[in-house]
Amino acid sequence: MNIVTKFTVATEQGIEALSMITKTLALEKFASLVEPAELEHYIADNFNSRTLVNEINSMSNQWLVVYADDQPMGYARITSKGQKPDALAGTRAIRIADFGVCQHAARQQMETSLMDKCLAVCNPYDVIWVNEPIKSSSIGFFEQNGFIKQPGVGRFEGLALESAIYLKATS
Repeated sequence: MNIVTKFTVATEQGIEALSMITKTLALEKFASLVEPAELEHYIADNFNSRTLVNEINSMSNQWLVVYADDQPMGYARITSKGQKPDALAGTRAIRIADFGVCQHAARQQMETSLMDKCLAVCNPYDVIWVNEPIKSSSIGFFEQNGFIKQPGVGRFEGLALESAIYLKATS
């Protein structure tokens, strides 16, 4: 299986791939955590074509898609947007705002490819942070990659979910 992670631009092909994978992953990640109507609203607001084009073209974001045999299987959004945790005041911090890979036999390899690319992109910064729902299945993966849970509970952006902040210092 050929696994590769690439930057995405706002081409018809890029938008089509992101539209499909963002919706699929939102359903996989949040269906058991929120009401169906809330999830539908979240997907409609955040992953429609117009919003995706605007977000891809934003200078604050970088979008990565991981492919397995040329099929989009996951994505990450790296951004300077969002309210930085107070602990990061005065630091050069960057956020992995979205990260996920579809259920698949080679999921671990795809997650690793996507995370490796995220870490390479984020390396010029002092700290990488994520805001992840406390019941997310991705928490273990972030911890395995050196992200450390910070004290306190917050809210996940866009959904009524409690979340936790995880930080990783870059080398």
